[in-house]
Amino acid sequence: MTSKRAEFDVGWVLESISSYTWACIGIAIAISFSVLGAAWGMFITGASIVGAGVKAPRIKTKNLVSVIFCEAVAIYGIIIAIILVQNIDDTTPEDWLDNYNTYIFNGYCLFFAGLLTGMCNLACGICVGIVGSGAALADAQNGELFVRILVIEIFGSAIGLFGVIIAVLLGNNRKISSS
Repeated sequence: MTSKRAEFDVGWVLESISSYTWACIGIAIAISFSVLGAAWGMFITGASIVGAGVKAPRIKTKNLVSVIFCEAVAIYGIIIAIILVQNIDDTTPEDWLDNYNTYIFNGYCLFFAGLLTGMCNLACGICVGIVGSGAALADAQNGELFVRILVIEIFGSAIGLFGVIIAVLLGNNRKISSS
């Protein structure tokens, strides 16, 4: 008896999908994960600001800095998406065939630049949200702790900046074709 089993070739799947598609997926991931991280961080921080604001109403406006840091995370994703989409241009089919390997490599670079930005900004949004939540609760207890925790929050927001910088380096001058 012979049995037929299905073979799955990852390399074939990666190569058969157009580099244009990989680049567009990376751009979509950069925006969507960045916005998701920002929303998640604002949810975590906002809930603590509202809850702690019941005990100490003075903290409501001061702790909105944490929400602004979370909004910056979404802006990082939009900036990277704008930078990456500038690398998609039109070429002729002959140019596509002559530079096939370059276009494939560049498509993967743009995909991973978007994936890196999205994942870093997702982690950054959650980090800033958790630290912002702690800042609101600590500020409600003791007003002197706000500035100290704000410094930690700034370090947490650096995760998103690192992702943006690496994505700019990965996606710099990676032209691909849309045809």
